Amino acid sequence: MKATTNNKGQQQGMGNNTMLKLTAMSAIAAAATICAAPVKAADLKLPPISLGAGLRTQFESTNPSGGGDTVNDFNVNNARVYIGGSVTDNIKVMFNTDYSSASNNLQVMDAAARFEFGDKFNIWAGRFLPPSDRANLYGPFYASNWNVYEDGVQDGYPGIVQGRQNGVAYWGTFGIAKVSFGLFDAPGTFGEGTVLTSGRVQLNFWDAEPGYYLNGTYYGAKDLLSVGLAGQTSAGKHAYTLDGLMEKKLPNGGVVTLEAEAARYDKLGGYGGFDGSFTDSNGWYGLAAYLFPQQVGIGKVQFLGKYGAARFNDSTGLGPEYEQTTMEFNINYLIKTFDARISLFYKDSKLDAGLPDTTQIGVGLQVQI
Repeated sequence: MKATTNNKGQQQGMGNNTMLKLTAMSAIAAAATICAAPVKAADLKLPPISLGAGLRTQFESTNPSGGGDTVNDFNVNNARVYIGGSVTDNIKVMFNTDYSSASNNLQVMDAAARFEFGDKFNIWAGRFLPPSDRANLYGPFYASNWNVYEDGVQDGYPGIVQGRQNGVAYWGTFGIAKVSFGLFDAPGTFGEGTVLTSGRVQLNFWDAEPGYYLNGTYYGAKDLLSVGLAGQTSAGKHAYTLDGLMEKKLPNGGVVTLEAEAARYDKLGGYGGFDGSFTDSNGWYGLAAYLFPQQVGIGKVQFLGKYGAARFNDSTGLGPEYEQTTMEFNINYLIKTFDARISLFYKDSKLDAGLPDTTQIGVGLQVQI
């Protein structure tokens, strides 16, 4: 009887365990079904989001005049993360960051809401590039030359980070004309309680350039003949630029690129200013490039030359007035246009007024996803 009772007890225990397991499994399955349904629904309702990243890094060897030591450096010029998404068909959000080894800081570059209703009516609000010169609107990743913003002319407009300002702007396209106008936070740059007014008018005589931001080259994807006039003003300080870009794909498949700009920074932005003051400066640059049509390995070769001249007048009298000339040569190897390219570069900067000259050679790598 004891044995039987034990056997029955064991059988009864096994039955209870089995029932408990079945009950637990049923509960887990039911919970999983309940949880899975809202996750799946949320996934279906999630708006489209884009995620990308970009890196510009280089090795440079800098030789100053006057017998100074040569300096060899590895630099991360820009490391960026791009995030974008659509709230509705007409409302979008842009959030981009930038890191540079020069500052060793990760900064919020773009943070903007974009209300885009068609070619003729678009409003951006937040942090982004104000209407300015083409060089500012294409940035380092979409420039033709490697050593951007080092000639004392390109993108001398004031900015909080990477040429950006906080504010609101309108832009639209009317036939061959693209216009933009905005109001921005001047205290972010000057510590003054005034608003910075910014505007740009651009004419595209050949192919159009849709969108707000621009390129410094299209590597033959467009035949472009464009002229742009931009200006900014705040508290009696002004800046003006006139820029042009011509790019043509030739019958042999090669691509010719010509870019130029003239700039005047009347105590608004600009370069120089030994005591941190805003200077009165003016200058110009010209760039010419040729992309060979032949495939060389996995890419194509481009030769590029650029020359710029700038004059700096220190408004405080604490620093010398001087002139700068900058000459640059690139041999660019284009694997996937802006997404994968290598640049061999040489840059020579000459200053007068007893200031040191420098020559620089190096190699740069750019990749984007």
